[in-house]
Amino acid sequence: MNSTEKEGRHPQKRMNDIYYSSRCWAEGGQTWPRNQSSPADFVLEGLFDDSLAHLFLFSLTTVVFLIAVSGNTLTLLLIRADPRLHTPMYLLLSQLSLMDLMHVSTTIPKMATNSLSDQKSISFVGCATQHFLYLTLGGAECLLLAFMSYDRYVAICHPLRYAVLMNRKVTLMMAATSWLGASLNFLIYTASLMHFPFYGPRQIHHFYCEFPAVVKLVCGDIPVYEAAVYVSTLLLLLLPILLVSASYVCILHSVIQMRAAGSKRNAFATCSSHLAVVSLWFGAGILSYMRPRSQRPPLHDTVGSVFYSIVTPTLNPLIYTLRNKDVAKALRRVLGRDLITQRSQVQLS
Repeated sequence: MNSTEKEGRHPQKRMNDIYYSSRCWAEGGQTWPRNQSSPADFVLEGLFDDSLAHLFLFSLTTVVFLIAVSGNTLTLLLIRADPRLHTPMYLLLSQLSLMDLMHVSTTIPKMATNSLSDQKSISFVGCATQHFLYLTLGGAECLLLAFMSYDRYVAICHPLRYAVLMNRKVTLMMAATSWLGASLNFLIYTASLMHFPFYGPRQIHHFYCEFPAVVKLVCGDIPVYEAAVYVSTLLLLLLPILLVSASYVCILHSVIQMRAAGSKRNAFATCSSHLAVVSLWFGAGILSYMRPRSQRPPLHDTVGSVFYSIVTPTLNPLIYTLRNKDVAKALRRVLGRDLITQRSQVQLS
């Protein structure tokens, strides 16, 4: 079969190719060849300019970033240092803190570097890596929060079987499933996205390589790809939400049947921190990624991304530290141990 006959069999595909090719020339003027490297493969617009108001916002963002790094690092160190926190609940919490720590470190340092150096470039490999990491960490956190709700369900509804149902092997499998499930899923989508041609000058209207902002630069017919990513993201949000909802329905039923008021307070205290984190995370994720593109103004996208990628990872360790007595006691024990060590060293000297 010759090429003319093949084109005749697929006229719609040929028309789509012509349309998107003309769109690339009209919008970007050119497309970068896939094998050609350039000194600035992508351009990030960023969040801040040279005005005083934006300088204040940049300083505020830096402070929030430092709080996020300090809070999540402190949580990781406390759980590792205190043997009393070597339980399934706190092992999962340590994974949550690690994800939040990596989440803010994926986007904020590059944004700050570009703002301070007046450069807005990010390499092709850097953009792909950033895109993969922030999606993987977001998906892994969704799965992990669902597993944490199951942990609370077992602890409250089946306390006598908790050691069996939530043994170390099960807990490690939950953590590994969160990381591997999300990374494999988004590795495929990131590799597919970066394989598409992009029209120049590859200017991303965002402060990091966010999926919707990068997709707008694609020069090609990708509705099938977008639909696949949308369905995958929807499942990654809805399935954990359903598991969390089912777990807390069972927890609420068990708490209502409790006769002792103290037991009810302990149960609610155990779940309140997790519920607060779940509400913040899934609420921000739904507002950021589950709305139709026509209902997502650029400003709303930016605000949602800031909340999703900066504010939530900052609040998570504060919520667990301030509302969790075990973590607060561990902090006091570690601080008290350090003070005793310092006093003994002073006396010996």
